[in-house]
Amino acid sequence: MEFFGRVISEIFGGSGFAYLPTDWRQVAMIFIACVLLYMGIGKGYEPLLMVPIAFGMLLANLALPLSGLMNEPVMTEVVDEATGLVTHSGTVGFMWVLYQGVQWAIYPSIIFMGIGAMTDFGPLLANPTSLLLGAAAQLGIFAAFLMALVLGFEPAQAAAIGVIGGADGPTAILTASKLASKLLPAIAIAAYSYMALIPMIQPPVMKLLTTKESRKVKMSQLRTVSKTEKIIFPIAVTIFVILLIPDTAPLIGMLMLGNLFRECGVTDRLSDTAQNALINIVTIPLGLSVGFKATYDSFLTWETIKIVILGLIAFMLSTCGGLILGDVMYILTKGKVNPLIGSAGVSAVPMAARVSQTVGQKENPSNFLLMHAMGPNVAGVIGSACAAGFMIKVFGG
Repeated sequence: MEFFGRVISEIFGGSGFAYLPTDWRQVAMIFIACVLLYMGIGKGYEPLLMVPIAFGMLLANLALPLSGLMNEPVMTEVVDEATGLVTHSGTVGFMWVLYQGVQWAIYPSIIFMGIGAMTDFGPLLANPTSLLLGAAAQLGIFAAFLMALVLGFEPAQAAAIGVIGGADGPTAILTASKLASKLLPAIAIAAYSYMALIPMIQPPVMKLLTTKESRKVKMSQLRTVSKTEKIIFPIAVTIFVILLIPDTAPLIGMLMLGNLFRECGVTDRLSDTAQNALINIVTIPLGLSVGFKATYDSFLTWETIKIVILGLIAFMLSTCGGLILGDVMYILTKGKVNPLIGSAGVSAVPMAARVSQTVGQKENPSNFLLMHAMGPNVAGVIGSACAAGFMIKVFGG
């Protein structure tokens, strides 16, 4: 009996149950992970990333030091004295390996390739003024950056926090990985949470900043965009934007490559792979890696609370920026532009465009704004990537 008692004691002493009670924050993080799992599974809030992020968070806070999942590589070298042969062996944590894709901006770039393959830039080409709405909707990025500075964040951290306002998860993750890796989990979770809550956050702001009459405006049908235009566009944007802001190359380059796969007509298999299998495969390690950095000692801080609040303010201000310029266009065109499409200037594709369509159709059942809203929506993807590249260039050291 003494032997069995000693064995049980040793098993328990080396288990996570013995380690768990050391800090109440660890238990709190496990609870938060379960709540996020419920949000992703039960409520459908960005489930493709919310579920792996939440599960990664759960793993990270279940006896992380004992599991060794984030252990850095340890190499050993053994020399056989008789033969002189050298044998190399080593160990490394599984999640440490996966996290390198975030650390070196591999996952966000591949996801942008998939987004490009799924995106039709036709509405933007048919109405180039949509670029202005996409640019105006980046207001929240720079406003949140200034507010973060006031709250005491370092400039690089403030820049990473501000990018939440672009409503683009991969862009926020890439920027945080380069400028503020410690804040990566909070920034990623805030970005994807607000993207999922667009149908709840945007409509009140849209009604506040537009009139009932302007929301009823029916816009004329967009012109047909030629295949040649669609092929030239990603090439031209790549050349111009990367020459202007070289730090946008990982995002803009992959976004436009994916779009070129889609439009050129000779790479259908590559386009299909980029927008389906590849993006799905990469989403899993991306989500797990972000969640695994959300340990109790780094996540449950006042900084996280500030980031969540700043992210919401940034997102709402970005929506306001697009709507205000939409109001200006409504006035300048004497009622030909429905200002609701300005709210789609945030880069949550295509959810923001669908919200513009939904709100507009409630005011006028015969209103079809979706294609018009897709112009500012895809412009917002380009705009947020450019804003992120600018931040990385200025504050990336």
